[in-house]
Amino acid sequence: MKKVLITGADGFIGSHLTETLLEKGYKIKALSYYNSFNNWGWLEDIPSNRNLEIITGDVRDPYFCKSLVSDVEIVFHLAALIAIPYSYIAPESYINTNIKGTLNICQAAKENGSIRVLNVSTSEVYGTAKYVPIDEKHPKQPQSPYSASKIGADAIAMSYYHAFNLPVTIARPFNTYGPRQSARAIIPTIITQITSGSKEIKLGNINPTRDFNFVKDVCNGLIALADSNETIGKEINICSNCEISIQDTFKLIKKILNADVSFILDEQRVRPENSEVYRLWGDNTLINELTGFKPDYSFEEGLKITCKWYTDNNNLSKFKSHIYNV
Repeated sequence: MKKVLITGADGFIGSHLTETLLEKGYKIKALSYYNSFNNWGWLEDIPSNRNLEIITGDVRDPYFCKSLVSDVEIVFHLAALIAIPYSYIAPESYINTNIKGTLNICQAAKENGSIRVLNVSTSEVYGTAKYVPIDEKHPKQPQSPYSASKIGADAIAMSYYHAFNLPVTIARPFNTYGPRQSARAIIPTIITQITSGSKEIKLGNINPTRDFNFVKDVCNGLIALADSNETIGKEINICSNCEISIQDTFKLIKKILNADVSFILDEQRVRPENSEVYRLWGDNTLINELTGFKPDYSFEEGLKITCKWYTDNNNLSKFKSHIYNV
């Protein structure tokens, strides 16, 4: 039975990864961001399990990280600040959490016997596509403080591979969606406004395209990368190898929910022109060649599951759809 650490386990992807690994029989140490309320985020929705140990703390503290990593075989490092609009307001917090946090985890893994680290990146590091589909050789473009911090975090992690032979893999999911995602993300933004009764759905720019991936597929992709030694020292996309515009995504959700709604532009949701990523379409050739991984869910299948989750009043009540949260 492998014992793994998941940082950011209390978040959207982290909580789903925790569930998936528990189902596969892993023993898990799950890190939840420390708070005085003793709230474990989305881990609160996971039933108690003898193979799940929840620890509260902060990856920005190197001493804490050293003890945290001491008794595991693999680290899935997901802890990060991820909201792009908030990175315009509080850029230093992204540097401290995303770059320094990754440094602390890699140093802790090194000092505890060269423990395997899967550093979870983002397709935002590529910026607007210079060519499609975007493969791992595509240049990095820091179009927001958030993407710059993730480029820096990836570079720190890879430096530990080159300098210290730390077994590092950079996993790069493209736009993940599914149950539990923050309402600041585009798909939950649309769904929660519709299910809350709004007839005019407030959105930003609807022309950009995205490569959407259902969260269960992303979790299985992360596990596939961690299970293969062929992925060590590499940066690898997890994506669907297709794209769809925000406008067409809006239309598809309308159809699934049978909603009579219209779109209106909300200026506060529009990114600065040079910061907007206008096109993302990922190439998943490498992950398929190295691990055999392919997505199981079509976009429409994943959307139907996601819509069903958000239309449950117990889940919908956890979101404030009338407030734009950067």
